[in-house]
Amino acid sequence: MPELPEIETIRRGLTPHLVGHTIKRAAVYQHALRWPIPATLAKTLAGQTIRSLRRRAKYLLIDLDQGTLIIHLGMSGRLYLLKHASKHGTHDHCEFFLEDDHVLRFTDPRRFGAILWTTAAANEHPLLASLGPEPLEKNFSADYLWRITRKRTVAIKLFIMTNQHVVGIGNIYAAESLFAAGISPLKPAGELTHSQCTHLVAAIRNVLRAAIRAGGTTLKDFVNGDGKPGYFSQQLHVYGRAAQPCIRCHTLLTSIAMGQRSTVYCAHCQK
Repeated sequence: MPELPEIETIRRGLTPHLVGHTIKRAAVYQHALRWPIPATLAKTLAGQTIRSLRRRAKYLLIDLDQGTLIIHLGMSGRLYLLKHASKHGTHDHCEFFLEDDHVLRFTDPRRFGAILWTTAAANEHPLLASLGPEPLEKNFSADYLWRITRKRTVAIKLFIMTNQHVVGIGNIYAAESLFAAGISPLKPAGELTHSQCTHLVAAIRNVLRAAIRAGGTTLKDFVNGDGKPGYFSQQLHVYGRAAQPCIRCHTLLTSIAMGQRSTVYCAHCQK
């Protein structure tokens, strides 16, 4: 599933090609996604100009004259920018045709993604209103993490993967951040010291920024708006490396299941 770095990569890649351009027409070929695409969306968007592209957690927000498109890629969704119109395929569910002949195409084989429309403030939408802070912004700090983890017995890996606490830290980036900070994924959140909170916040930011610079992580499905993969997979230290030597101490990495997901860590380096 595309996470924060992948969506941010897409946002940055699409922005110069979309902002300031007008949607000449839109076409919806399949309304039945995770949440139904509004029946009137194609008519609503025609003639509107794209004003900005934003990201909130794993959602891409496309601001237009009279509202905002909220796009979530789900498990297998992709956004492609085409230089000109071409025949759409079975899994191409929506297309936005711009006045300069470019086409933004939404493809989703599993149909777990979403394309929603709101005329209210996007951050007040029910999907976004209860989200926690962005990990790359100032309000996600060591003091904040220290405060919200007190008396919490849940494992820290599961805690930071909860969007109400902080957004955008999926399985890959949680594992890599905890390794960078030297913290066991099993450690109860409430047992973190303030110093460990400081190290973890810094590690999360460093890992996410490195992933964004690398264009995200491609393990199976993810490609950016140009159809290119992300290369952060080449920098993974623990994720996907079960039973391989730790890059620091050469102890064989441990793999366990947490929250129905695989977790790989170094039992020697992470305490």
